[in-house]
Amino acid sequence: MISSLDSHHHVYFIGIAGSGMSALAQYLVGIGKEVAGSDRFFVPGQHNDTRDKLEAAGIKCYPQDGSGIDKQVDLVVASTAVEESNIEIQMAKSLNIPLLLRSTLLTLISDTKRTIAVGGTSGKSTTSAILFDILEYAGLDPSIISGAGLARLQKQGSIGNAYVGKGEWLVIEADESDGSIVNYHPEVGLLLNIDKDHKEIDELENIFQVFKNNTSRLFIVNASNPLTARFSQDVAHDFSSTDQAAGYQATDFQQTGFRISFRINDTSFSMNALGRHNMENAVAATATANQLGVSLDTCANAIKSYEGIYRRSQVLGEKNGIWVIDDYAHNPAKVAASIRSVQPLAEKVIAWFQPHGYGPTRFLRHDFVREISNALRPQDEIWMSEIFYAGGTTEKNISAADLVDDLKSKGKNAFFVANRNDLIRSIGTHCNNNNCAILLMGARDPSLDEFAKKFFEQLQG
Repeated sequence: MISSLDSHHHVYFIGIAGSGMSALAQYLVGIGKEVAGSDRFFVPGQHNDTRDKLEAAGIKCYPQDGSGIDKQVDLVVASTAVEESNIEIQMAKSLNIPLLLRSTLLTLISDTKRTIAVGGTSGKSTTSAILFDILEYAGLDPSIISGAGLARLQKQGSIGNAYVGKGEWLVIEADESDGSIVNYHPEVGLLLNIDKDHKEIDELENIFQVFKNNTSRLFIVNASNPLTARFSQDVAHDFSSTDQAAGYQATDFQQTGFRISFRINDTSFSMNALGRHNMENAVAATATANQLGVSLDTCANAIKSYEGIYRRSQVLGEKNGIWVIDDYAHNPAKVAASIRSVQPLAEKVIAWFQPHGYGPTRFLRHDFVREISNALRPQDEIWMSEIFYAGGTTEKNISAADLVDDLKSKGKNAFFVANRNDLIRSIGTHCNNNNCAILLMGARDPSLDEFAKKFFEQLQG
């Protein structure tokens, strides 16, 4: 059992291109480790932006064929998406190299810092980024390990999902989807919301209860979410985006174009973002920072210059009155919130969604249909392409076309285009009033970024 990273200097990541894995790899480089890794998306002779940025950070990258593992490697970290039969897993075992899962490594790292763990089924990446910005603006020089790149860090040429500061605070995302959130022992815990996602509600509540119990100093919850509100009954600090009584309350929400404004406890805030859900993320980050001694005025000033994160309401541009926005939304609540956040921009929203995983899509089928139906206006449209398959063993007995049929039965404007590359041609006559917004949504598929950029390039407007 590994209890410390002190004696491990050459770390190898299997599945290093994943957002969680790449963040950990960069963090280890930042604390002086020698790091290398492989990914099945690293194909010799083919450009890969993630590989280029990892290599620019000093990380050697290899195809996932075992060529990067030798006796010098003294620790191997594997993504949960990597199966036991993987050739590199087998090589590590044959060489008796210690093997850790991603969440175990994050636990080891977080135990060395004063850690703020951000939990919840939606908004973790955005809230972590806003909180990081506030703490840095306040002069605390924090570190972050995130699931998405911060735009201002990406401007420096990095992936942007990790940063090693000189201060004592570390902000991390605490993932509930694989249950790893129960492994962390943060000084400060933040619970944003509970919605059906990878697990049933009762299982999620049990997981978040352990998360709360493991938090040593301060636990902050969203009192406006009906399920997380139960956790606020015996904690000293909460926040709310409704009129429910709370220690920190957001009011007077307004969205004008791509900027939102609101008040938190009578202090005015504004930021470049879309939707009420981003106000909730901002008040969560503010409540946490304020409890650590950062004034509300300082929080407000920090948030003014927030630049956003990778594929979260990311504006690709506008052509002849047609805006195109790219978003990571992938569970029912997130997809609905993303659609609603774009509606103030245009008379008509055309939303496209690529579900990921046959199991998750089957599990959430009726929730997707209900949430999307409730979010769409009569003039809006929802398009879907076939489910993204990341490999492994699963039963492929559901299609995105099934969700589209369900939505049609509810009278919604729903369309199925199996191959997403046909989307640009298929919607050509559907957005001809030049007061339209196109929203692209999906997760887990590393090629979605390039797809969105190509879509915008091909859009005639």
